Amino acid sequence: MQYVSTRGQSPAREFCDILLGGLAPDGGLYLPEAYPQVTRAELDEWRALPYHALALAVLSKFITDIPACDLKTLVDRSYTAQAYRWCRPGRDASDITPLTTLEPGLHLLELSNGPTLAFKDMAMQLLGNLFEYVLEKRGETINILGATSGDTGSAAEYAMRGKHGVKVFMLSPHGLMSEFQRAQMYSLPDANIFNIAIRGMFDDCQDIVKAVSNDAAFKAQYRIGAVNSINWARVAAQIVYYFKGYFEATRTNDESVAFAVPSGNFGNICAGHVARMMGLPVAKLVLATNENDVLDEFFRSGVYRPRATAETRVTSSPSMDISKASNFERFAFDLAGRDASVVRAWWGKVDAGGSFDLRGTPYMARLPEFRFASGTSSHADRLATIRATWEKYGVMIDPHTADGLKVALTRRESGVPMVVLETAQPVKFAETIREALGREPDRPRELEGIEALPQRVEVMEAEAGAVKAFIAARA
Repeated sequence: MQYVSTRGQSPAREFCDILLGGLAPDGGLYLPEAYPQVTRAELDEWRALPYHALALAVLSKFITDIPACDLKTLVDRSYTAQAYRWCRPGRDASDITPLTTLEPGLHLLELSNGPTLAFKDMAMQLLGNLFEYVLEKRGETINILGATSGDTGSAAEYAMRGKHGVKVFMLSPHGLMSEFQRAQMYSLPDANIFNIAIRGMFDDCQDIVKAVSNDAAFKAQYRIGAVNSINWARVAAQIVYYFKGYFEATRTNDESVAFAVPSGNFGNICAGHVARMMGLPVAKLVLATNENDVLDEFFRSGVYRPRATAETRVTSSPSMDISKASNFERFAFDLAGRDASVVRAWWGKVDAGGSFDLRGTPYMARLPEFRFASGTSSHADRLATIRATWEKYGVMIDPHTADGLKVALTRRESGVPMVVLETAQPVKFAETIREALGREPDRPRELEGIEALPQRVEVMEAEAGAVKAFIAARA
């Protein structure tokens, strides 16, 4: 399997090469040169597989430069009941992503049972093992530079802590994550983990990561890699649970389902898009945003208009306080018929601080082919949804999942199961849970008192040069 850049000016590369590299040299994002197709016979065979075996079946279509026996070992090590043990009472941890049925035809797919209680673990646990394996094979080391709005950072750090040949430099917006999220990240004592709090929003952190990645000389000298969803391996791993969710929500492969996905950076729902392109029977992909509604605006109007930091709102679903959706470029590449020159023209405008408008173009006419729907959710909406879900079903959900469920309820179709991706556990956002329900969220006993642990973090201005200097002094 070869991978190509969305901007078309970098050579095709194999999986292990793009795993370590992050962004393509031309500033684009990697995608398979063609999406592998899943046959009906494969769907029939896969339906009965446990999660780790299903992951191997799916990932084998994308990872062709790791021997099959080695890939199986890495996948089996990544998806264990022990790692994903923090599921709801009565659920089987070995399912990895159990399905909670709220009512007939309406489900939650639990993706937050891993070490950091967020869906990012689903990919990051695998990435940690992949990085270590490839680096050891090549006799290399890597310095991972990432940005987080709350969950990616802790998932990456927990996956990479203590890994041979790996150091992690994680940027986060200063003071804008929940207390629990900060504690998860900043309390890790491991010598290979470095936290940097940037005075600004997540987009400022993400811009620094891209600026450093686009400095070819610095990237090569300090062996800079990426774990954000700009790294294709993240998206590939997330494809698996769309297949799993489909099988859990249906009885036969003659049915189709809708998935509702809280989305800020377009990475999670991008995996659903790829799964549909592979042949998974997806009737609709419902994208839910919070008050930062750049993506909803695009799917409603055809205008993609990223916001400046000053226009990005601080909300009670902070992991989606994003106004520049990196992975949207991957979808745009498919929307453009994989014409990289079109993508370069669009992102030339975006990178210059502008927007692009597809109204009246053939691309807008093609948009319905991809089966997206969208909607937004406000603070009042998520409080009401958290409260209603608790009162009606006895199920507690976090604010981001509430955004997804709120929009999902407006997009249901008769006879089509709706699967809402549950992205985090409520304890990560205790303040909002207290406001909605008047009680504390439950938390795993092992994580009691995490907020009181000593924390290590450097606070910096939003300047790529300062981050580079910090990395250079510690790489």
